[in-house]
Amino acid sequence: MGDSYLMDTYARLPVAFERGEGAWLFDEHGRRFLDAVSGIAVCSLGHADPVLAEALCDQARKLLHTANLGHVRLQEQLAERLCRLSGMDRAFITNTGAEAIECALKIARRYGNARGIDDPAVVVVGGAFHGRTLAAISASAPGKLQQGFGPLLAGFERVPFGDAEAARAALEADSSRVAVMLEPIQGEGGVRVPPDGYLASLRKICETHGALLIADEIQTGLCRTGYWFAHQHDDARPHLMTLAKALGNGIPVAATLALGPAAGVLTPGSHGTTYGGSPFASRAALTVLDRMEALNLSANAADMGNRLISRLRRHLGEHPRVVDIRGRGLMIGVELVDSAVDVRNRALANGVLLNVTRERVIRLLPPLIIDSEQADRIADAVIEGVGSPACA
Repeated sequence: MGDSYLMDTYARLPVAFERGEGAWLFDEHGRRFLDAVSGIAVCSLGHADPVLAEALCDQARKLLHTANLGHVRLQEQLAERLCRLSGMDRAFITNTGAEAIECALKIARRYGNARGIDDPAVVVVGGAFHGRTLAAISASAPGKLQQGFGPLLAGFERVPFGDAEAARAALEADSSRVAVMLEPIQGEGGVRVPPDGYLASLRKICETHGALLIADEIQTGLCRTGYWFAHQHDDARPHLMTLAKALGNGIPVAATLALGPAAGVLTPGSHGTTYGGSPFASRAALTVLDRMEALNLSANAADMGNRLISRLRRHLGEHPRVVDIRGRGLMIGVELVDSAVDVRNRALANGVLLNVTRERVIRLLPPLIIDSEQADRIADAVIEGVGSPACA
């Protein structure tokens, strides 16, 4: 098989998709699957969106790439658009979420150095996932992610997720800790939603101590949770924010957004990228943002998410296999007492693509364009996969 030439880095499902249409995927044998993963929160517009497809074809006929040697007007337009949407001041446009995290961490360190701190550190939280580069895995929760890749990058202090007072204590204990970084809702960590007011408390704590609040919105951002950005649930605008995944709907493009003093930290030569912010990627992102606004996807994510969670809780709320059903918008987790792999496999056999994280959490990240019938079908695939209580 052709995959024997690929490095063995993925435990792939026994399926190969060839095309998509809206919320549906079609495999090489013509079988149809309802997509409840959307490329891990990437394809929020679904597959083969006609407006995006036409924009990509049009841009491909004009200009794909120039590098950042001269002005890239589409990149400038994208930066302005993202800053206006978020209330941030400046943006660095790059390719992937991990690169956006690297940029945010470099900004935090340079911010600390500018304040006379020789070894600036960042407070991170338990259960976090920030990507797979060396800095990102160093900032993420300890576990399999780091095994065999030591020595890890120093300069991170861990506190529990959801505990604002622990973050306060960490900043007070050591003035070299210049930032707090976290996901507003943990994705790979099992769709863990913090207590109400947590992010707002962190924002105030950071302001008090002159630290930066870094929101990793790579998975939560861009309408996924029912708002443009998940930190808006707490009205807690961060000093730095990372975006990726849904920004290009499958075209690699990401951004690090900065507010206030953090926005002026980087200077010519201090950071850069070869491919980031190309005319093609920027055109993709601008078109995706246009479509999200035109289709009012934040509202649809909120409505369909409420429908999905309500249906799941109605049928599984008292199920002995189910520990919890949680989420916001169309970022939903169903945690089981045991492995959820059987639920995923049964759903796949019945034409619904599901994802499992942390072994026991069924993670639902469908395209934000799903309708009520599709939401019900996704919920029913989970309900049927979990099984009747008598069989549990």
